[in-house]
Amino acid sequence: MTTASDPSYPAHWEADVVLRDGGTARIRPITTEDAGRLVSFYEQVSDESKYYRFFAPYPRLSDRDVHRFTHHDYVDRVGLAATIGDEFIGTVRYDRIGPDGRPASAPADEAEVAFLVQDAHQGRGVASALLEHIGAVARERGIRRFAAEVLPANTKMIKVFTDAGYQQKRSFEDGSVHLTLDLEPTAESLAVQRAREQRAEARSVQRLLAPGSVAVIGVSRSGSGVGAAALRNLRDGGFHGHLYAVNEARAPGMEGDLLDGVRAYRTVADIGAPVDLAVIAVPAHRVPDAVAACGEHGVQGLVVLSAGYGESGPEGLDRQRELVRQARSYGMRLIGPNAFGVINTAADVELNASLAPAPATARGRIGLFTQSGAIGIALLSGLLRRGEGLSSFVSAGNRADVSGNDILQYWYEDGATDVALMYLETLGNPRKFTRLARRTAAVKPLVVALGGRHTPAGHLVPGTRLPESTVSDLLRQAGVIRVDTVTELVDAGLLLAGQPLPAGPRVAILGNSESLGVLTYDACLTEGLRPSPPLDLTTAATPEDFRTALTAALASEDCDAVVVTAIPWVGERALADDLAEALREAVTEVPGKPVAVVHVELGELVEALSAARATAAPPATAPPPASPAPRDRTPAAAPAGPPTAAPAAVPDGRIPAYPAAERAVKALAEAVRYAQWRRATADAGHVPEYEDIDESGAAAQLAALVTRVGEGAALTLDEADARELLGRYGIRVLPTLPAPSADAAVRAAGVLGYPVALKTTAPHLRHRADLGGVRLDLTTEAELRRSYEELTEALGKPSELLPVVQSMAPRGVDTVVRAVVDPAAGAVLSFGLAGVPSELLGDTAHRLVPATDRDAAGLVRALRAAPLLFGWRGSDPVDTPALEELLLRLSRLVDDHPEVTGISLEPVVVATEGLSVLSATVRVAHPPARTDLGPRTLPSY
Repeated sequence: MTTASDPSYPAHWEADVVLRDGGTARIRPITTEDAGRLVSFYEQVSDESKYYRFFAPYPRLSDRDVHRFTHHDYVDRVGLAATIGDEFIGTVRYDRIGPDGRPASAPADEAEVAFLVQDAHQGRGVASALLEHIGAVARERGIRRFAAEVLPANTKMIKVFTDAGYQQKRSFEDGSVHLTLDLEPTAESLAVQRAREQRAEARSVQRLLAPGSVAVIGVSRSGSGVGAAALRNLRDGGFHGHLYAVNEARAPGMEGDLLDGVRAYRTVADIGAPVDLAVIAVPAHRVPDAVAACGEHGVQGLVVLSAGYGESGPEGLDRQRELVRQARSYGMRLIGPNAFGVINTAADVELNASLAPAPATARGRIGLFTQSGAIGIALLSGLLRRGEGLSSFVSAGNRADVSGNDILQYWYEDGATDVALMYLETLGNPRKFTRLARRTAAVKPLVVALGGRHTPAGHLVPGTRLPESTVSDLLRQAGVIRVDTVTELVDAGLLLAGQPLPAGPRVAILGNSESLGVLTYDACLTEGLRPSPPLDLTTAATPEDFRTALTAALASEDCDAVVVTAIPWVGERALADDLAEALREAVTEVPGKPVAVVHVELGELVEALSAARATAAPPATAPPPASPAPRDRTPAAAPAGPPTAAPAAVPDGRIPAYPAAERAVKALAEAVRYAQWRRATADAGHVPEYEDIDESGAAAQLAALVTRVGEGAALTLDEADARELLGRYGIRVLPTLPAPSADAAVRAAGVLGYPVALKTTAPHLRHRADLGGVRLDLTTEAELRRSYEELTEALGKPSELLPVVQSMAPRGVDTVVRAVVDPAAGAVLSFGLAGVPSELLGDTAHRLVPATDRDAAGLVRALRAAPLLFGWRGSDPVDTPALEELLLRLSRLVDDHPEVTGISLEPVVVATEGLSVLSATVRVAHPPARTDLGPRTLPSY
C-alpha cells in the first residue's frame, strides 16, 4: 500500500502546470488515499467519455476497479492525476506489457496507456499535459514505447497522440485505432511541447492583464492605505470592466453600497458576479483567507501587493511558498507578493492595477517588466517625462510565481508591444530565459538591465552563480541588448520604440555646435561606430538649415543613422518648436533611418520632440481592435528574418532626445549591434556531423566510469581515460610520459622521439611557464639531462615536481578551450588565449552548447585579443578553421553526454597549420536532470 507519506512515493513526479487556457493544475501520482476522489471524479464524467475509455457502457467503478486504479508499484503500473484543489480533473495510467500484450515487468519496454478527462475540463490541454508527464515517468522506468487502443469516434484523444510530435505507428484493428508511440524525445516533440508552453503561459499572463472584472481586497473606509490607492488608480485610469471593492469591516446589509465611488462588499463571495482578477492588499496574515475566498469564487488570477514575505526573512519565505501552493491549488496564477502592480494601456482595457502615482501612464509601444517597485517607479517616471508610453507594465515584486519568463512568452505574440524592457535582479532559470529571449529578440528588441550582480550580505535576492562575463556573453548570444543602468534602459527603449533599426554602423553628425559635434564623434568611435566628420551648421543655423542638412544626410547612401546636436539660441523660446517641426519634416520626407538628437539645456526642444505624437499625421488605416501584428523591425537591406508585418517608419513623428552625446550614441550603438545580430541570425548556422565520432563508444566508456562516482560527487579522469574519451570525438591529446628520474626522461624521449618538452605537472606549477617549469625544443639526450638537472635544482625534488616528457608541438598561439556544465544555465563553451589575456584581463568568450558553426566562428573572433590569431603585426595567421572544428567537437561531446560536467584543454597550441592539445582535464558525474527537456512544469515551492 502506497500513500503520499510512504518512502516509495515518487514525490519528484509532482508538478504544477499551466493549461491551454492559462489556468493551472497540479499533476501527481495517484495513491491508495485517492479512492474517494477517484469515485467522485468518475461520477462527473459523461457516459460518452466513459464509453470511449472502456469501449462499453460503464456507469460506475466497481470496488475492484477502484482498488486497481489506486494501487500502483510506480514501476510497472503508474497512475497520475491532474488536480485542481482537492478534486481530480483528469487521470492517466500505464501498465507495462510484454510482446504478447500481457502484464510484464522489466526488461519489457512497452506499456499500454489510457486517459480520462472530466468533460468540463476537456479542451484545456489536460490530456496533453498528462501525456508529457506520464511519458517522462515511463522513460525514467525504462519504458520506450506506449501502445494505445482508441475508438475511431474518439477524435479528441487520437489528436492528443498524433499531435504530440513523437514518432508513431498507426493501424486499424478489430474496430479500434491502434497507436504505438516511441517515447524518445524528438526535435518535433520538443517543438510541440515548447509551442504549447508558450501559448499556455502567454494566455495565463493575458488573463492577468486583460480581466473583465477586478476586485480590490483590503480597501479601507478612510481612503488611506495601499488597497484604497490601488482602487483609485483603477477607477481613475478608466478601467473598462467591472470594478468592486472588498472591505471586511463593512456592516452587514451594506453590500453593494458605494465606497469611493465603487460598489463595495464585505467578502468576495458577496459580489454575486464573476471576478477575473483580485488585487490583494491586506496584511500578510490575512492573505490566506483572502486567497481561499478568491479560489472558492472562481477568481482566475491574483496581484498580491501585500508585503511580509520572502523579503522579510525565513518565516516570510515559508509564507511565500505556502501562498504559491495555495493559489495554484485553485488553478490561479499570481503576481507578487510584495508587488507594485500591473498596467495595461490597451484601449479596450485601460487597467491600472498598480500603485503608480498620477499622472496616468500613456499608451505606447514599450512593454516594461521589473522586480523592484522602486525601480518600476523610476522607469515609469523616466519614460513619462520623456514623452514615451507603455503597452503593458508588470512589477512582480518577489516573483514567486509569474516571472520575467512568463512575460516574455506574452510579449512574444503581443502585437501592442514593439520593444521589451526588463529590469531583473536574478535570471531565475537562465537556460529557459536565454531560449525565450533568443526567440523574442528575433522579432522585437529586448533590452535588459541586470541588477544583483554583486549581492550585499544579508540581501535576500540571490546573485547568479555565473561569472559576469559569462552572463553577458550568453545574453548577447541570445540577442539581448544588455545595459548597465536603468537610465541606459530608458535611453535604449526610447530609440528602439520610435526609430527604425540602422542598416549599419555609419553615422552622420550635424548641428549648430562644433564642440558638441566633436564630443559626439568621439563617443561614436568609443562605441565602435563609424562616424563621418561632423557637419557644423554654426550657431547662426536656423530650423530650416537643420531641415535641409538632415534631409540630405538621410538621403545619403553613405550613412545608416544621424545624430543631430543642438545648443540653445539666446532668448528664442519659439525656435525650439520650430526646430522640432523642421526635424520631423526631414524624417517624414526621407524615412527609414534612425535619428537621435543631442541637446544642451534645451528642455523645450525635448518637450516639442516628444509631443510630436499630437501633430503627427494619423496612419492611413486604423489598426484592428484585436492585438495588431508587431511592426517589422528588420533593418534595411537585411536578410529576411522571422515573419512580421509590413515595415513602418517613425510611427508618430517623435524623435528621441538626449542631454548628453554619450547617452545618445550608446543607445544608437546598441541598436546597431542588435540589428547586426538580427542579420546574422537570419542564418542561424548548424551543428556539423563528423563521421569519425564514436558516440556509442563514448557512452559505454562513461557508463563504466560513473559507476566509480558516488551520488553528488565528481570524478576527475586520469590521463589515459581522458585521452581515450576525447579521442572518440576526434580530439587528440599529445601523449606524455612520466619522468621520475633523468634516466626515465631519456627513455621517454626515446619512445616519443626528439625534439621533446620537459615540464612539471605539480598543481602549483601547472600552466606556469613563467616560473621556469617548462623546457622546450630539447633535441638531444644531453640537452634533456641538463634541463632535468636545472629543473630539479631550481624548483625541487622530482617527487614534488612530477615531471613529464612530451613531444614538441609546432609553434603557434597558446589558447584555452573549456566546457563546463552550470546547474542553472546548462553547458557553456568558453575560449580564450592562454596566460595573461584570459587569467588577468578576463578576455574570455562564451557560448551555449550545442554550438553551431556560426557560434564557433563568433567565439574565436569575440576576444579583444583575437587579432593575435589573424596575423597581428605581420605575424602568420593561425589555423582558425581547425580551432573552430575543435570547439564544435568539444561542444558535441558535452551535449551528447550529460555525464561530462567539465572539460579543460590547456594549452591548445594553434599553429599556421593544425593545432595541438597539450593537456586535458575531464570531470564526470552522474547526469543531472535536464528540466528543459522534461515535461512542462512551473517552478516548485
